[in-house]
Amino acid sequence: MSTVMSAVPPAPDVDLRRLASERVARLRGALAEAPFDAVVLTTPESVLYATGYRSVAGALFRAHRMAAVVTGDDCWLVCPAADTAPAVDGGVPEDRVVPFGRFYFESSGPTPLTGAADRHPDLYAALATATRAAGAGLRYGVEGLDGDPALREAAGDPAAADATGWASLVRGVKLPGEVALLRHAARLAEAGVHAALEIAVAGVTEHELARAVAATMVAGGAEPRFVVATTGPRSALADAHPTDRRWRPGELARFDIGCLYAGYWSDIGRTAVLGAPDARQAGHYAAILAGLDEQVALTRPGVTASEVFDVAMRTVRREGVTPYRRQHCGHGIGLAVYEPPIVSPGVETALEPGMTFCFETPYYNLGWGGMMVEDTLVVTGDGAELFTRSPRELTVVPA
Repeated sequence: MSTVMSAVPPAPDVDLRRLASERVARLRGALAEAPFDAVVLTTPESVLYATGYRSVAGALFRAHRMAAVVTGDDCWLVCPAADTAPAVDGGVPEDRVVPFGRFYFESSGPTPLTGAADRHPDLYAALATATRAAGAGLRYGVEGLDGDPALREAAGDPAAADATGWASLVRGVKLPGEVALLRHAARLAEAGVHAALEIAVAGVTEHELARAVAATMVAGGAEPRFVVATTGPRSALADAHPTDRRWRPGELARFDIGCLYAGYWSDIGRTAVLGAPDARQAGHYAAILAGLDEQVALTRPGVTASEVFDVAMRTVRREGVTPYRRQHCGHGIGLAVYEPPIVSPGVETALEPGMTFCFETPYYNLGWGGMMVEDTLVVTGDGAELFTRSPRELTVVPA
């Protein structure tokens, strides 16, 4: 059984503007091998990847839209007028920001940003301006084209191809700076769980546990995004908000924790028991941990996502958890919490060095409880490097 530890890890030394340059350089390198000359990126994650700009409003409003136009030697950000000043502050050149919609900035000095309002009525008109500025006759790939065919006309290429899968592949293999940010995000989430368990006693509430988790992640410079801290029978509810329920001796507590650090996600899972575990708790946890351990042991370049899924399922069942049913046993992670490939049946994507994953083997039994162990890792040249550092055995909190 593991002991409890807690410390906020130091921030990694990553120059975010340099990383933005490295990411757009990777996009341009991939363009050189693509069946198109330029690409329109439309998801918030891909726009951030290309431009370095992370919109606050983009995380709040479903209707918020942006785009990035990337060519072999240039990059434009198409965004709402309200995003123009923050984008320039974040490093996007003023003359490469193409605004739409109505928002007003005043200024104590001359800047074109005070005239951002009403330049274009909508995303499509602004995107058409950006693609015209990029040059005539370019063949385009467009992310999200299948879901929004009007983007093809805005790109000015009637034969534009859908670039959604292409963009995912480019983003899937992480740069060293991205790996460092993901590692830090995972360790902040891990530190949050440790902080919660350090204050845990009989009668502690789920809200109190969650507050300790969130405060630790904030102290490390991250934004808490989901804090599942559930106890007793509620630990079987998968994604459930914490309540004022009190943790009782003999019960499980399940943590599923994620935060954002500089735009990069974490997603880890841990389980604890208040007092000595009974045979069923100990046996089931040993089985799901064995399943995750076998996933990690199998991981290396060339292994497919479906093979990683299969080894997890076989191991957990062999170790005594039956029935054991899962739709997936992990997923890619990066600028989105769920990125392809998903570790699930039939996904024949081969693992590559630099891909980052969450592997997980949760178990949910309504009326009894739930448990999970979930870790983040990067695929290396000959295996995998786990980002988390603490023991992953079932944590026992004295009752």
